[in-house]
Amino acid sequence: MSPMQLQEILRFADENVFAKTGKHLNDLQETILREVLQGRKYAKVAKERDRSEGYIRVAATELWKILSDSFGEEVSKGNVRSILERSKFSYATAISQNYAIVNNVNISQEKERSPTSSQPSPDTPTEPQINLDDAPAILTCYSRTTELNTLEHWIGQDRCRIVELLGMSGIGKTTLTLRLIEQIKTNFDYIIYQTLCFSPTLETTLTNLLENFGKPTEIPQQIESKISQLLKYLRQHRCLIILDDVQMLFSPGKLAGEYQPSLENYPLFFQRIAEIEHSSCFLLITAEQIQDFTQLKKGDRSVRSLVLGGLGIAAKEILKEYELSDKDQWERLINLYQGNPLWLEMTAMMIQDLFAGNVADFLEYKNLIICDALKTAIQRQWQRLTPQEQAIMIQFTAVDAPVSLPQLGQKLNLPDSDLLNGVKSLRRRLFLEDIQREKQRLFQLNPVYQQYLHHSHHSSPE
Repeated sequence: MSPMQLQEILRFADENVFAKTGKHLNDLQETILREVLQGRKYAKVAKERDRSEGYIRVAATELWKILSDSFGEEVSKGNVRSILERSKFSYATAISQNYAIVNNVNISQEKERSPTSSQPSPDTPTEPQINLDDAPAILTCYSRTTELNTLEHWIGQDRCRIVELLGMSGIGKTTLTLRLIEQIKTNFDYIIYQTLCFSPTLETTLTNLLENFGKPTEIPQQIESKISQLLKYLRQHRCLIILDDVQMLFSPGKLAGEYQPSLENYPLFFQRIAEIEHSSCFLLITAEQIQDFTQLKKGDRSVRSLVLGGLGIAAKEILKEYELSDKDQWERLINLYQGNPLWLEMTAMMIQDLFAGNVADFLEYKNLIICDALKTAIQRQWQRLTPQEQAIMIQFTAVDAPVSLPQLGQKLNLPDSDLLNGVKSLRRRLFLEDIQREKQRLFQLNPVYQQYLHHSHHSSPE
């Protein structure tokens, strides 16, 4: 591709993005696109921009999503040149007929540089009020069709008042939720995302929610009045309220789902939301099962819980993005790391950095490798456990097969109540996996946690 052709392709891509979004490609995005179109790797961009290769990969992922939305088909590093050249040819053909084709919709030439989606009028009643100010930037969302359909049915058709989205850290709960919003946003008057990562009091959470409906001066001072006013809004409008990181309301060093002393009025609030008639929905995202959620669900079809598992074969998209080789070994790598997107991204980055992307070489190591980034993530979770839970987990590293509770109790010097409550709590955290064998229930430790303990805590729980 000549320098002139390259410049024309870059200009064409930027014009199409602007036509779709009203924004031009930024300097880094243009640099990434230029280098990729010339067959160069992310490492070159990282070196020139004095950034890590991982940082450039994340920026590239966002770029491919923007281009995918703008051109109406899936764009990746491997096909971006062919798609842009083909689209540019089609564009040139249409120009000769005095029309521009943008995303397969004919629009007149004079509108070529105007965003295709106009901003909604503030007093248009059909447009939902969406507040995602606290939400993280999601650059990639992998296939979750079944889970999306389930949540859409529960929230949209069954009109559930509370839905718990449960999954281990890094499994993609928030990503799934933000994608869900795109599918169901037209069914709501208000969509509000709020993170509880800093363990706010219920009063603070209520105030933040109420600010979306009126002036701060109209918010009452008493917590009971705040709850009543919020419930009034939930009845007047159809609202989807997402509370993320609910596990941060729970006490570290206590059994899973036990609220911090200053936050013990949350359960009563959730109970009110579940019991009182309204047409809104609270989506609670958590890495630890809410302890009183089973009681909330009992006999009430308006309260549901979905456990989010690994990506499975869809996780190959992660390995593709990191340009790993040995595709015949990808499924094995995915299974080793439980299809957890975050765990796979951390591991893929290590394989790229230390093994030049060669998966087969990495898998030659006998034991499952826990990189430093993953080790740090697991360490944070470990520190939240009770001493009894830590003792139970360490004991699992001494067995090679799933065990029953009586078998586990024989190996541990723990009171029966501590053993039963500890196992129940570890299951709420999704650290233990259940296996039903004939009439017996067996338990095994998640392999990634087991390998972490082999290296870090097998001799001591400290």
